[in-house]
Amino acid sequence: MDPNTRGPEEHGHDGDGDTPRPRPSRDPLTPDFGQHAPGPARTVRLVVGEHLLTVNPVDGSEIELCPPTERPERPVKRTPEQRAEVERAAHPPAPAGPTRPAQPLLGRQDEREQLVRLLARGRSVRLVGPAGSGRTSLLDLVAEDCEDLAPDGVVRLSGFGRTPADLLHDLFHAVHEADRHRPDDEELRALVREIGAVVVVDDLDFGGTALDDLLDATPECAFLFGATPDTPPPSDDSAVEEVVLGGLDRAGGVDVIERAVGRTLTEEESNWAGDLWFESEGLPLRFVQAGALLRQRDQLRADVDAVDAFGVFEDARPLAEPVDAGAGDAEDIPLPSLGEAAAPAPLLAARLSASARATLRFAVALGGEVPHQAHLPALVGDTHADAALGELAACGLVSPVGTRYRLAAGVQTQLEAAGYGDDTETRALTAAQHYAWWAGHPSVTPERVCAEADAVLAALALVTPTTAPPAEDEEATAVRLARAAAPAFAAGLRWSAWEHALHEGAEAARLAGESADRAYFHHELGVLALCVGDLDRARSELEASLGLRNSLADKRGTVAGRRALALVADACGDIPGLASATVGEEVPDARHEESAPPPRGIQAALPTYPPEAQTLAHRPVPPTAPARHSRGGLKGLAKRNLVAAGAGALLVAVLGTVVTLGATSDNDADNPAGRGGVNPSASTGLSDGGPGSQTPSDDTGTGDTGTATSRPTDPGPDGTMGTADDPTPTGSATATTGAGGSQGSSGGTTPTPSHSTSSSPSSRPPSSSPRPSTSSSTGTGGSPSASPSQSPSTPPTPSNSPSTGTSASGTTSSAPVSPSTAGSASSSSSSSSSDSVI
Repeated sequence: MDPNTRGPEEHGHDGDGDTPRPRPSRDPLTPDFGQHAPGPARTVRLVVGEHLLTVNPVDGSEIELCPPTERPERPVKRTPEQRAEVERAAHPPAPAGPTRPAQPLLGRQDEREQLVRLLARGRSVRLVGPAGSGRTSLLDLVAEDCEDLAPDGVVRLSGFGRTPADLLHDLFHAVHEADRHRPDDEELRALVREIGAVVVVDDLDFGGTALDDLLDATPECAFLFGATPDTPPPSDDSAVEEVVLGGLDRAGGVDVIERAVGRTLTEEESNWAGDLWFESEGLPLRFVQAGALLRQRDQLRADVDAVDAFGVFEDARPLAEPVDAGAGDAEDIPLPSLGEAAAPAPLLAARLSASARATLRFAVALGGEVPHQAHLPALVGDTHADAALGELAACGLVSPVGTRYRLAAGVQTQLEAAGYGDDTETRALTAAQHYAWWAGHPSVTPERVCAEADAVLAALALVTPTTAPPAEDEEATAVRLARAAAPAFAAGLRWSAWEHALHEGAEAARLAGESADRAYFHHELGVLALCVGDLDRARSELEASLGLRNSLADKRGTVAGRRALALVADACGDIPGLASATVGEEVPDARHEESAPPPRGIQAALPTYPPEAQTLAHRPVPPTAPARHSRGGLKGLAKRNLVAAGAGALLVAVLGTVVTLGATSDNDADNPAGRGGVNPSASTGLSDGGPGSQTPSDDTGTGDTGTATSRPTDPGPDGTMGTADDPTPTGSATATTGAGGSQGSSGGTTPTPSHSTSSSPSSRPPSSSPRPSTSSSTGTGGSPSASPSQSPSTPPTPSNSPSTGTSASGTTSSAPVSPSTAGSASSSSSSSSSDSVI
């Protein structure tokens, strides 16, 4: 096939309407410059404070807590070589075309030396001068003189439209290497506090307390501010020196004009320059523009002489009207009038090229912002339009502001009066369409978009109010520009421009009726507010975005919005469901005088009470609380804690009752519970049967002393354990038969009281102190005494065993008995020798 006539398949189209594919490269080592399919959306990950922000231009930015592995290390300061590179990047780009020699600064030597002397002492200075007084040029010279004064060198910043927070972040990134890292306010202030540099800030817009806050945050820096007289002054307590910059004298003005023209002025031109000096109060900008007028006049005179001599170069005339005024005589071209010299912008623009005049129209439409020279060929429609910026700079119609150019002081008003602002809407729409395509192109980095931020925002602000619902397959220009520029501003850490673009985009989407775009802009505004710590605003913006996305069934956007809203709730300290769970509940105050918790054995012995008993210590939950939240979660945990606290309080109350009953029972002297021995006698109570009653006992587990007393516990008369006089141990409690024929515990049956209770007295340890027996030891006829025993077939003990009453040895073994058994006092008169012991 003819290589000069390629088919559609060779351009990536196979003719069937499919998506075009890139043509394979001939050499794999060289890039393929063919037409590529659109790539994936450009996403950027940023570390913002304690959050990890993923800028997503499609569904909305995603924010989460930054994992420890993603946390950047502490930023390090740049080396001197890197600082020099940053310093070069802080200057505006050189205009295209032939380089003009730099003009020396005349008549400013005294101010220059004074500023350097103050900065060398560590003092901060504010240079105040009107627009066009040469303030920026003087700051450049002072910055060169102070390169070796501070350890971190000189930092150039632009204060045009910047806040104190913006300047702090700019200063941080100018000194530190921290790509894709934006510290929070606390970390930022800690880092900039360690910076020691001479900071030159031109076009300062604020003063007062805001300026004091900037100075307090950077105690090791010496600032040189450039401001106009209408800028708010510093506060009275501020230690900022002020140097006023005035105009040039008459000789200095004439010298500036001669340097601009490149020759000595004639007497007529000198008188004309004197009148201009009186009218302009000696502002250097006016003399630069006056020198441009004389230079253009010389060019016109040269063009007229060339036409008269050769009859050619007629088409090379930039403008025919001034030449016609001279009627072909170069000597008859007059000097500009004093009025034209006072407002020279229209006359200077009329003698420039068509591309330069078109550039001025775009600058007027954009509020004074001159587009970068790389955009001029596309905007103007001329491939050589990038040279227009050099023409404008040579005439003094534009001046540098930071890293870009703006119309010089007074030029905007003069050009608008000359009709350069008649087609503002058309020019702004053209610029917005161009920037929307350019900012969304994958090859354009966020840093380049941030450098053009002011022109982009100016175009966006102009086209937003005129936004209308687009056609079916079209998209509003303002919405498309905001969608393309806002993610780039966020990724480039130009957050003031990001916020401005989001506000304009939300308004444009509302006017265009684009709900999806409105949801995106509200989501981004919420994420931005969350990053800067404005939680109330973040919540409202995210909720508005979620409402729109729910109506659109946007699942991905809804997920991103809910995650961001969860972070807002976490930052605010909100716990989902806890507020509704505790509605109507009162948590009792902490009590510091509570009883100690009972032993574990007593807790196990206590019965389990029904839930109604918990109301003694816990107020019931009102019926308004939903029952579905009572399980699991923080609400259920809090409720279970409250119920456990109530049960514990109830346990303490029951334990106190038991302890109180036991204490009061010991104080009764007639209570036989404390007088019984290890094997107490069974006496006849009021409701009991006789001693020989065979009524089964209700107590089956308590009162078993046989097992506990299987080993000897009485040392005997000699007081030594293990001797021959010790009492013989038995396997169970026994009793002897008295002299009166009473049946003891050694009989075949053991009388058991009919109303025995299984309470704690049976488990009390034997008393170590002797206690007199309540049974009578005199008389031979009485009721028999017997001891209850678990084993009715216990063998009898010898008749000469020690008694449990008052014995010769003086020892008495006593064990508590059940209250029913001890309730009836024994009236038998068994002898003390017949009482049984272990």
